[in-house]
Amino acid sequence: YLLCTRLANAGQVRGESRDRVVAVVGPDEAAALRADLTRHPERPASLARILTPGEARPSLERAEPLVEAVASERSPVVVLDRWAAADDEIVAQAASLHEAGVRVRTLSLFYDEWLGKLPLSELERMSLMFDIGEVHRARYWRLKRLTDVLVAAVGAVGLAVALPFVIVGNLLGNRGPLFYRQQRVGRSGHPYDMLKLRTMRPDSGATQWTEHGDERITPFGRWLRVTHLDELPQVLNVVKGDQAIVGPRPEQPRYVAELTDKIPFYSLRHLVKPGLTGWAQVKYDYGASESDALEKLQYEFFYLRHQSLSMDLRIIGRTLRSVIGRSGR
Repeated sequence: YLLCTRLANAGQVRGESRDRVVAVVGPDEAAALRADLTRHPERPASLARILTPGEARPSLERAEPLVEAVASERSPVVVLDRWAAADDEIVAQAASLHEAGVRVRTLSLFYDEWLGKLPLSELERMSLMFDIGEVHRARYWRLKRLTDVLVAAVGAVGLAVALPFVIVGNLLGNRGPLFYRQQRVGRSGHPYDMLKLRTMRPDSGATQWTEHGDERITPFGRWLRVTHLDELPQVLNVVKGDQAIVGPRPEQPRYVAELTDKIPFYSLRHLVKPGLTGWAQVKYDYGASESDALEKLQYEFFYLRHQSLSMDLRIIGRTLRSVIGRSGR
């Protein structure tokens, strides 16, 4: 646990002050960036000034508007969107700032380093621009599978210990079947039956996204969710090979079909096994809508881009910290 926790904290800069950022971005990207910086960044930062690419270009009134903005705000970081990064006059100003010690990042790299995700505007363009560990590195895939089995074996022991208490709890406040099976989409789009402890009324069905305060959840089922014990039977899916310990969240086939039609690059997440936990799960609150799915996809692309054993251990560490804090949905 200590190793996982240390890795969970890796990459987080806990300075006394936030990085003041001057961003050269369009209005939509500015609004998204401002909102994302208020959530859970990996490195603290705030937007000191926003310039559109047009405002950052030299004019008769201002020869170096980007340089002036950075000097005025005393900003150590400059962010350029794709349009700004393609403008020679803006890049020339950024180059002089870089020589003076200011850090210059594209919007994609800033999201990667400071926010732990890929920006929505870059998802489709970046979808093929990085290697994926499970696809492109055979050694990582073999080590990941070994780690999955070892962690799942420990989880299976925990499941065996917890089951008698869950059975008693079911009799008192959650009458019905002990387990719940639901079809999910796995690697390469292949469906499989995911196993969980039942938390809803037996007649609830699965006709809608699960929401906070969902009335279908029984009192004992809510406790199972808060403690995350309802997820524990998935270790059997991991042993079987349908899931990994860490990966994108497994979704139902009908939601996958809907989202694939609306988000052309959504299917990229199915190049790897879905996970019992994942980067999107630890970085973003439980999602219950199409917009939430799109938001989580930005974190899942970040995971695909950085997939490694150290990243997996970092996510396991954050998951353990979350479970100990008993944050459930």
